[in-house]
Amino acid sequence: MQPSEDDPLTASLQSLPMAASSIRPPKQRLLSSDSVHPLAQSEASLPLRPASDHQRRSNPSAASLFRSTLTPPGSRSASPAPSLSSGTRSPGGGRALSGSVFGGGGGNTAFKQSLLDTPGAADNPGDPLNLVLRSFVPHIAIHGSQDVDELVREKGFSNGLWELLRPFGERIQGKVTIRDSNGLSRSWEDFAVRFTRFGDGVETPDPAVGGGGRPPTTTAANGGQSQSNSRMNLIAQVERVVDRHLSYAEDACMGGSLSPTTPTRQGFDIDATSPYYALYLRRLLSGIPLACHESFAHPVAAVMAISSRNPSPIDALRKLYVETSQGEHRLPVWVDGDYLRYYVLVHDEEQSDITKSMALFEQMKRHFGLHCHLLRIRSSQSAETDDDSIPLPRSDWMTAAEELADIERSEDDQQDYEDPTARHIFESDATAIRTFIREMVTQSVVPTMERNISVWNDQVASRRKGLSGKLMSFGKRWGAFGSSSRASSGAGAGAASASNNYDSLGYYKPDTPEAIMRRLADFAFMLRDWKLAMSTYELLRTDFQNDKAWRYHAAANEMAALALLIMPQSMSSKTRIDTINQMLEQTFYSYHTRCNSPYGAVRSIILALELLRLRGGSGIDEAVRWGIRLMEARLMGPVGDSLLRERMAICYASKQGAGSQAWGSRRRKSALWSVLGAEAWIGQEKYIQAQRCLNEARKMYSLLPAECGVQKFVVASDFLAQLNDQLKEGLRMDVSSQLMDGEGGDGLRGGGESEKVDEESETMDDRKKARRTSLISSGGGAGGAGGLETAPLTPLQPARLLHTLKDDDVGGRDGKDGFG
Repeated sequence: MQPSEDDPLTASLQSLPMAASSIRPPKQRLLSSDSVHPLAQSEASLPLRPASDHQRRSNPSAASLFRSTLTPPGSRSASPAPSLSSGTRSPGGGRALSGSVFGGGGGNTAFKQSLLDTPGAADNPGDPLNLVLRSFVPHIAIHGSQDVDELVREKGFSNGLWELLRPFGERIQGKVTIRDSNGLSRSWEDFAVRFTRFGDGVETPDPAVGGGGRPPTTTAANGGQSQSNSRMNLIAQVERVVDRHLSYAEDACMGGSLSPTTPTRQGFDIDATSPYYALYLRRLLSGIPLACHESFAHPVAAVMAISSRNPSPIDALRKLYVETSQGEHRLPVWVDGDYLRYYVLVHDEEQSDITKSMALFEQMKRHFGLHCHLLRIRSSQSAETDDDSIPLPRSDWMTAAEELADIERSEDDQQDYEDPTARHIFESDATAIRTFIREMVTQSVVPTMERNISVWNDQVASRRKGLSGKLMSFGKRWGAFGSSSRASSGAGAGAASASNNYDSLGYYKPDTPEAIMRRLADFAFMLRDWKLAMSTYELLRTDFQNDKAWRYHAAANEMAALALLIMPQSMSSKTRIDTINQMLEQTFYSYHTRCNSPYGAVRSIILALELLRLRGGSGIDEAVRWGIRLMEARLMGPVGDSLLRERMAICYASKQGAGSQAWGSRRRKSALWSVLGAEAWIGQEKYIQAQRCLNEARKMYSLLPAECGVQKFVVASDFLAQLNDQLKEGLRMDVSSQLMDGEGGDGLRGGGESEKVDEESETMDDRKKARRTSLISSGGGAGGAGGLETAPLTPLQPARLLHTLKDDDVGGRDGKDGFG
């Protein structure tokens, strides 16, 4: 049946993107303009296509698995804890800060505060600084008895108590007051903890690479070891997750099934992070392994849980303690076993006697001290129709392997698939869990960490900071140099001097000064005492370099650079740039070359890039330089590479110029990286993302004076027109092919039209084969980017356009801006 002329689907199908449209659409499907979030706005309509066969076969409820990128950040609560009132956002929130210590604006006197004290730096859940604060948080391991797992399984959580508690730890209810090393107290409203399964994600040290590690072992949902996940590279898992989100959004957007709040902007927004880039960062940071060279994933506390159904509760708690201390579940020898044990009695409100549970709880406190809690929850499963039922949001900090497993399960088990995002919990249970977590964190976990910081700082770190400690370090360095300098240059850890504490197996034992100081620095970083963390990391850098513990050395330099970028500024711009560049250089070289750790190299450079961008001034140029360095190393996949190009375009776009002509801005460089991003997305057939990049480049070029526009460069103009034509043809072919499939080969067009589409498809393939490999010169670095500004493209033959664009909305002011 032929659709009518007024059919909204037919009208929508005739609409093409603004940057690639050769016909004027009769109707436009505009997104809602009353959305308050920038990502929910749109400037033009997008082409629509019918649902593909894959979408028809997929489970309809699987759409909720992609909600994190289809919903603007901050539009839903990130955890079951009540969300904070965001207040009024700063007009420059999220942008690079003018008046930076790195130059530009007010110099050193204009910015001497921490990044956390800057309005707009970490307002939204997707902001990179916010992700840094929420990733390096105290980890609490959950180890429960079998009866507890059975009780929680009856509530619908098959993975036990850990699965029930995890969403509640992502934001602690109320304010958490923390005292720093100077005795000053400060309250935080966004403090979080991470609940993990006891013994999960352990990474085995490898002495051959100086403290490097083999892939972490992950535990499957049934408790067994998932060999396929353990062998799969973490970055590859993150790439697959983000690619699934991008593909789903591409199909849904072209199919017209997205809601008006979908973030399909026609350009970039320097105030709001791309949901796909935020997802990439979140999944990258959620995969922090339990490794020997850093203690962020080491448990600061372990919850020993039993239920009121247990016939021998005290003996069961003792058994759990023995299993975590010396049994088969014991953590590796390089993990400090002197962490806090917190004992929890889970009372079944529906089947157990509260009087007996109260008596048992008092007995627990007599045996195990005050670190105990009585958690009262119902054992029955909550349904959406229950009066006392509230939705339980999905955890934002699941690993990439977990999300991949959920997506694949939704595709394979369509009949028995249970949507993990549609869970509900009784409000009384949620209140009890919030109270339990807040009490544990504020009365046990944080005070224990503060006490350990004070003891370690007084007994270990203060000695190293004194004259005797410096002399000892000096003698140790020259002693090692005289005894084994030649051997250490080849074998690393195995050839280290016998006078140091670095074990030949590739780790420091937990009672050595180096391991204690590393825990001290990590604890200070997690409690946001940046000054103490920075000073301790600075001491460890030298020790690890002397001992040839390269994985430890890389991690210490990484965290020292991050702490230095976050903490209040005091040194001069040149000194700070040189110091941070030296730290990042040692970090990247040790991770990438010495230890063959792509995860560490990618994580350190991306986080440093984002913090440098927030510092503004010359820090933006340094951020892009390190981004180019990361791209040249080819450690990321095609999705990460494309997202990084977009991010560098945003870095340059956020640099503010001076005067009416915006002297000192980087608009041309921003447009260049947008073009590079569009080229990368077109190569992956992600046309909606490519459209955003080309429109951003068009916007940046339109801000330049006419005599400085891209139309003055013939080759650059032809190449941009070629990209625009590829985008237009890709979108048109996508729509036509889907129409052909949906109408059984007839489509909404005639047979001659379909032949024309096939001919254009062949031409597009030929053009793809002729694509140049890169616009970046072999020199790389900031100099390479600067060279590209005066000579935007490497020499190539001018591209021939297949079509002449007649829409006066495309082509800038004079129709010669390089877009056709």
